[in-house]
Amino acid sequence: MHAIRQHEFGPAETLRYEETPDPEPGPGQVRITVSAAGVHLLDTAIRRGEHGGPFPLPALPMTPGREVAGVVTKLGDGVEARWLGKRVTAHLGQASGGYAELAVANAASLHELPDHVSDDAAVAMIGTGRTGIGVLRIAEITADDVVLVTSAAGGLGALFVQEAKAIGAKVVGVASTAKLDLVRELGADVVADYTRPDWSDGIGEVTVVLDGVGGEPGRKALELLGIGGRIIMYGWSAGEPTRIETADLYRLGITATVAVGPRMMKGTNLRGLEDLSLRALADQRLTPLTTTFQLSEAAKAHTALESRATVGKVVLKP
Repeated sequence: MHAIRQHEFGPAETLRYEETPDPEPGPGQVRITVSAAGVHLLDTAIRRGEHGGPFPLPALPMTPGREVAGVVTKLGDGVEARWLGKRVTAHLGQASGGYAELAVANAASLHELPDHVSDDAAVAMIGTGRTGIGVLRIAEITADDVVLVTSAAGGLGALFVQEAKAIGAKVVGVASTAKLDLVRELGADVVADYTRPDWSDGIGEVTVVLDGVGGEPGRKALELLGIGGRIIMYGWSAGEPTRIETADLYRLGITATVAVGPRMMKGTNLRGLEDLSLRALADQRLTPLTTTFQLSEAAKAHTALESRATVGKVVLKP
């Protein structure tokens, strides 16, 4: 088979498209012929050799990728025969071989896909979608809220805009110039172009900020919170977390919560979040945005993701 292999940490060019032996499923595992593989922003940090999340860096050489969808084509010992030939999606764990034509997954991690759900959408929802559901649980959005979403055309942001609107909240979507029309189509009542220095002018008070950007955009979003408002942070694609001081919390009685990392991992039923995410997809309550690249273009996909040139979830197609 062909797979993306990384022999050293570094820039996107360290991702190489190579021919490798086919993986064999062990006891309790299956082999999936991959139709779509998800690319996560954390993948880019791991590629650079930065410690990302609660897990240590993987040993090299390795094949990145944590989310796949495709067809089960081989069973390991102890796996029920009913899985053979099924269309499935699975979360493989940290840097566990998803960027490949064939991938091995634990049978316990499989979710069977209905016919009307695409592989690309399933890959988006098995990982990014489950994170999104976890963040939304913590945010506890109501119809009375005014919700500001940074990176509103990103993999998570696009889901947040849709769900907040479905709940009945007023939604402010923040994105770059080229993505504003798309954010409107997702349902945002107000859009703002974060590339403009005055983007926050005229928005007024918001009650909830869902912040995955950090840096200066995150700080400006924080400053729009009214009395008792809350900011829920789930990343910092700008390169640094949103700056928050104790005085900010006292000034208006706002709350600040980090929704990912240890909080999401400890005591959270990740399988349950996956079920909820995939059900929202199947019921068409949430529709992920995707940007696709060929598997051989993994380096290009990483570069585009890091430069914010993509919309939604980045997906590799073998």
